[in-house]
Amino acid sequence: MTALLKTVSRYADANAGPDGIARTPIPGLNTVRATAPSDLVYDISRPLACLVVQGSKHVTMGTQGFAFSAGDSLLITADVPTVSQITRASIASPYYSLVLELDPAVIAELSMQIGAQHVADHAPVRVDPTDAEVAEAALRLMRLLDRPASVPVLQAQLVREMHYWLLAGRHGSAIRRLGWPDGHVQRVARAVAVLRAEFARPLPVERLAAVAGMSASSFHQHFRAVTSLSPLQFQKQLRLIEARRLMLSEGKTASSAAFAVGYESVSQFTREYGRLFGRTPVRDAKVARGRPWPPLEAPIPWRFDISRRTCAL
Repeated sequence: MTALLKTVSRYADANAGPDGIARTPIPGLNTVRATAPSDLVYDISRPLACLVVQGSKHVTMGTQGFAFSAGDSLLITADVPTVSQITRASIASPYYSLVLELDPAVIAELSMQIGAQHVADHAPVRVDPTDAEVAEAALRLMRLLDRPASVPVLQAQLVREMHYWLLAGRHGSAIRRLGWPDGHVQRVARAVAVLRAEFARPLPVERLAAVAGMSASSFHQHFRAVTSLSPLQFQKQLRLIEARRLMLSEGKTASSAAFAVGYESVSQFTREYGRLFGRTPVRDAKVARGRPWPPLEAPIPWRFDISRRTCAL
């Protein structure tokens, strides 16, 4: 992990933006740097593997909390709501992590080749020690960045290798279901893609169920099982997260942010915002702007960009 820390920190120090994310030319691969503990970050995360190489973080999903630090990997295997916070970071010893978005197509191909069995592991979030093979594959992937000419030639096989070691190691049973093309996770993911793209519009559950290829009742059941939320709750959280970004990053008023994300009633928006974030919109914006830690600066989603799929863990 020492060599991986040096490589990740060198790249992150040179390339991290104001939000701490250093995007790489390798699709789905980013590094994260922070020099102070963070505020709470609300998100609906996509499937990913996050390798922490220095510092520590805490992630909550529902009633479950996960603390992890250098040498640990966070694995998220479904689109689920999370609340995260960097808990140990300083100027002298920043928080660093490497994040890889999981590719269901690669997982499906590898599962077929290695004859992986379907294992009933339905936990969408988990933390485990990073396997040595995963860390070594991540190191080789990061070292490509020192030789830009090698990236287009070698990136695909090294990304595939990292997926292989994740699948073959202790994380395997948790990510295997991502590769089931007609499984419930992938069907729900198709509906989630529509929700992310059109969250500001009314979306009848019948349309989402049709996209997933399920009956309305079956869809509702499997959607909640995969994401821990109902489709309506999922859409509501997307709206509230984007509204918060609009207020903190673009200076919009609570009412303009509410209407921009699809609310018709400011009072309803205020109530639901308070339930999720613990403060009224106006109070939350004032408190957040008074902190030295920067507010949400990237456009919605990963940490909030649906189209760019940029991960903020």
